[in-house]
Amino acid sequence: MKCLTNLTDQQLVHLYMNGDAEALSTLVVRYKDKIYTSIYLLVKDKYLAEDIFQDVFIRIIDTLKGGRYVDEGKFLPWAMRIAHNLCVDHFRKVKRTPAIKTSDDRDIFESINFSEAGADQRMMNGQSHDKVRKMIDMLPEDQREVIILRHYADLSFKEISQLTNCSINTALGRMRYGLINLRKMMTEKQIAL
Repeated sequence: MKCLTNLTDQQLVHLYMNGDAEALSTLVVRYKDKIYTSIYLLVKDKYLAEDIFQDVFIRIIDTLKGGRYVDEGKFLPWAMRIAHNLCVDHFRKVKRTPAIKTSDDRDIFESINFSEAGADQRMMNGQSHDKVRKMIDMLPEDQREVIILRHYADLSFKEISQLTNCSINTALGRMRYGLINLRKMMTEKQIAL
């Protein structure tokens, strides 16, 4: 059995386009947490996020099989753009924008792999992540989106600016104001992480 985990994204895409289905599975495993978590944080619905996540990979497969993928060594940003666009399409379909609300769902971090920590550490991590997520939910949508794309999807500010159709300076400003607002909330509510 061959080991594909050490190959680059470009090599895996090339292998998949030449008929190796296992190469795509390796890409899915490599990026599923980042893509799913980003989708979930934008749509705030576990089942909708799962549907959109599947649609992302259906779109990726269609593009790769159709020979329309331009390999620039940027598979993750490309996949994140597809995910973002599908989220925007969903909100257009339901004729509304993402609501800024505090949700009580606690299952967001099921998809994030914590290192092998003890039960007490996992519980504390979960509580801290839950507090941060609730505060992020209270931010204005544009600030929330940049923070999600930067910290949960690991995109660069250049990639975020392209994805959200704004300048890099605007993306940086939204991040800055989002972090300032998060600090204010932590101070006002005396939240310690």
